[in-house]
Amino acid sequence: MIKYLNSNKSFIINKFRYFSSINNKKVEIYRFNPNNDKEPYIQKYNVDLNNCGPMTLDLLIKIKNEQDTTLTFRRSCREGICGSCAMNINGVNTLACLNKIDNSENVMKIYPLPHMFVIKDLVPDMTNFYEQYKSIKPWLMTDKNIELFSLKGKAPYGKEHLQSIEDRKKLDGMYECILCACCSTACPSYWWNADRYLGPAVLMQAFRWISDSRDINTSNRLARLDDPFKIYRCHTIMNCTKTCPKNLNPARAIAKIKLKLNH
Repeated sequence: MIKYLNSNKSFIINKFRYFSSINNKKVEIYRFNPNNDKEPYIQKYNVDLNNCGPMTLDLLIKIKNEQDTTLTFRRSCREGICGSCAMNINGVNTLACLNKIDNSENVMKIYPLPHMFVIKDLVPDMTNFYEQYKSIKPWLMTDKNIELFSLKGKAPYGKEHLQSIEDRKKLDGMYECILCACCSTACPSYWWNADRYLGPAVLMQAFRWISDSRDINTSNRLARLDDPFKIYRCHTIMNCTKTCPKNLNPARAIAKIKLKLNH
């Protein structure tokens, strides 16, 4: 009898230790499968943070691997480089791979990027965004002679468009953009006029090429942007700058384009 009681006591203690070690996080995720669902809905999950990586992307992968294989989202690099895992987490547009899980009792809420058509679950349709990016012709346009020089070694030296250090610095804060669309989908003007207003991300990339000293098409680039909707729908609300997961400043780039158009 004593042996049985001791055994039962040990079992209860082990159970207590097990449950006390669980750090459950309540998560609510937007779900929508156009093939099966008439309307979107919110699905609830519980995730033990003690057995989960520190980032929201780790949490989503854990849910997909262990609880619900139908959950759909984009991911690739896990390093904040590709922009694939952009989504709205607790009301803020950001990258799931860079967003640290809030280790509190608050319910975690995860939605796709706002005001975009949803392909499935957390996957937005980026077609319009990429078409707008294509419209600014994001490549170097030049007829300058390529600087030729020769250095010893196996590297393919000899064909470069050289640029001074000072001119190269003008591109800082713009070339780092990963086109995740967090800024554009945080902009009310883009919500209302996404068919005509280019949005913060695309306009910053436009200014990146306008600022490039190697490019000779500056006047034409500016002329294509001189439109009441393409750029002037920006009212400097600053949502774009506040939400950028790379800490860039699209609003400043847009303001500089406006200055160039008015000089």
